[in-house]
Formats: sequence, C-alpha cells, structure tokens
Amino acid sequence: MESVNRMVGTVSRGVRAPIIREGDNLAEIVVDCVLKAAESEKFEIRDKDVIAVTEAVVARAQGNYAKVDDIAADVKEKFGDDTVGILFPILSRNRFSICLKGIAKGCKKIVLMLSYPSDEVGNHLIDLDVMDEKGVNPWSDVLTEEKYRELFGYEKHVFTGVDYVEYYKQLIQEAGAEVEIIFANNPKAILSYTKSVLTCDIHTRQRTKRILAANGAEKVYALDDIMTRSINGSGYNDAYGLLGSNKATEDTVKLFPIKCDEVVSAIHTAMVEKTGKNVEVMVYGDGAFKDPVGKIWELADPVVSPAYTKGLEGTPNEVKLKYLADNDFANLSGEELKEAIKEYITEKDEKAASLKGTMVTQGTTPRRLTDLLGSLADLTSGSGDKGTPIIYIQGYFDNYAK
Repeated sequence: MESVNRMVGTVSRGVRAPIIREGDNLAEIVVDCVLKAAESEKFEIRDKDVIAVTEAVVARAQGNYAKVDDIAADVKEKFGDDTVGILFPILSRNRFSICLKGIAKGCKKIVLMLSYPSDEVGNHLIDLDVMDEKGVNPWSDVLTEEKYRELFGYEKHVFTGVDYVEYYKQLIQEAGAEVEIIFANNPKAILSYTKSVLTCDIHTRQRTKRILAANGAEKVYALDDIMTRSINGSGYNDAYGLLGSNKATEDTVKLFPIKCDEVVSAIHTAMVEKTGKNVEVMVYGDGAFKDPVGKIWELADPVVSPAYTKGLEGTPNEVKLKYLADNDFANLSGEELKEAIKEYITEKDEKAASLKGTMVTQGTTPRRLTDLLGSLADLTSGSGDKGTPIIYIQGYFDNYAK
C-alpha cells in the first residue's frame, strides 16, 4: 500500500474551559480540558505539542486583584503630598483607567504628561498629517492642554470613540485630585513642573527612569514599582507591579499573575503522568504584533509570556525553503528537489548548529519562540467571547523533512 505524505503542518486549537474562579485548581482543569478536547476532536497528544494558557485565568484562579484604595495607599506612601508627574500612560479604558483612578486618589495634584502623536502601543491622539500641517515638532514641542485644543480640537479615538484627554482629566478630578495636562515626548519636560514622577510607559520604562534620575528628579517610580507587595490583603505582582493589569470592575484591577513557573510545571508534570508525552507549557498574555490599519501594537503586557517550560527557550533555527530552491538547488525540480531540500534540513537538524547570520536564513522570523507562540495563541483565543482560554498547538516544531 502506497504511503500518504503528511499534508498538515502547524495546527492551533482553542480549547474551551469552564469559567475559572478564585481557588480553582487550574492545572487540573487545564489538563482535563485538553484531554477531553483530544478525545472529542480525535487528535493524538504528541511530544513537543504546546499548551498555552492565558494569563487572565491564571490571575483569576490566584485571586490576584487590587482595589483602587490599595493603589491609592501605595502611591500615597511613596509620594506623600507631592505634586506627581504621571508620564506616558497608554490610552486604554481596560489597561489604565482604573490604575489612574487609584493613583489620583492617592495624590493631591497630578501633572499628566501624554506622549503624542500616539501612546507607546500606537493609540493615536493626533493624526500625523494634521500634526505636520500645524507645524508641530513632536521631538521638541511641549503643548499645554489649551494649545493642544487650539491646534487639534476634540478628536475622539477612531475605534473607541473616546476623547482620552477629557476622559483621563475627568477620572483624575472625580478621584479628588487637581490636574494639569501637557503633551511632550522628552521625559525631562516634566521636571519643569515637579521632581516627583511616576512613569507609566511599559517597554521603555527603564530608560525613562534613568533619564529622569540623571536630570534632577527626586522621586522616580514606574508602574512596576506600584503594588509589588500586598496592601491590606490585596493581590500584588512582585516583578511587574501594575504592569499587565486589566480592569476587573469599576474599582478593581486584575493584576498580572504571579508564580507562573509553578503553574506551567504542574501542567507539564500532569500531562507526562497522564499521557507519557513531553508537552511544553506556557502562560501567555498579549501577542507581539502591530495592526497596520489601527496602528496599534498589541503588546501592552510587560512580556508575552511570564513563564514557560525549558523546551520553549530560544529562537527558531530555520532555513528559507524559497532561498534553497532558488539558489542551492536551482537546477533541480520535482521529487529530486523535494528530496534534496529534505536532506539539507535533516543534516541541519542533526548538526544542531546555529544558522544565525547565514544567507540561507534570510527572511525567516528572528524572534523568540515564546513571542511567536504567544502571538499565535493570542490570535487563536481572541479577546472576546470565544471561551477558549487554553490553546493547544501541534506541529509547530515540525519541518518539511518530518
């Protein structure tokens, strides 16, 4: 009987799960759901499959929440009655509004400094063409709220329909703090208003803190310095603080999960015990990709994956089939070309040597495996009502020779 070549490569499946509540045994639930999915969909558990679990259900099972009053108490302890400069927050009702509410509740006065034309993750306050038309230089110009309105009016976000300048202003005032709003991209601009600063950028926060400290700031904290310990019995994140948090209710945030290594280890061990297979496991948050239309960079979490099993470390070590076909084996075709490429890939895998910097890798994706897999998982699960907080990925580590 003639053998049939395998015609399917990577498969990413969303696995449904019950609504996770605080105190649930998440590892047990994840393994049970995966095994039931395998049974119902008739797929086989294999070595080097990947289970990805969204950070949201990890944090929920841990009960890792903080209240507005907890955030306020931490901010008050750090800044006292100082006027506090709030730098570079992202424009998000889900990601920052409740954090801002808590921060403002712990302050008497805030100088809110917004980056422009967009925030760090690509939410635009100002259209680039209009900014150019008005002759504004984003690298040097510091705009007051009055000047901003004079130049750009009352623009609302294209997707959310929210005027974030007005929205954040009202949030701060309703929390009981006085507020002044400016627009600038140089961190040093805030130091003309106050020497006490809470910088709220995500991936550039260490540089921002360094610049501020070197130019006369007296108190400098970032969001990863707030809620790093429990306040009055609250949740916390010792590594990331408020970074990676999401709105839970009008007065609480769900923090980025803690002790994720324990979670992935428990799931991995249980899968070995129940199936005998070495299934890799990771916790994932946002993917790392940019929307070319909305211009939004998805990664508002501090990292794509806070924890993963060792088999997911590193970057892909792949060759570009197109390059091989057009160069090394340009004189071959059909079955002969197929076998030559398979042999090349097999030899590459057996040698296990890094191909970094070689011509045969040009055009392959130079990113970490966890960032690639996390992005795949995030896109598979979506951010709405699919009800699949567990993603099961197969064939990701296969190649044309297998």
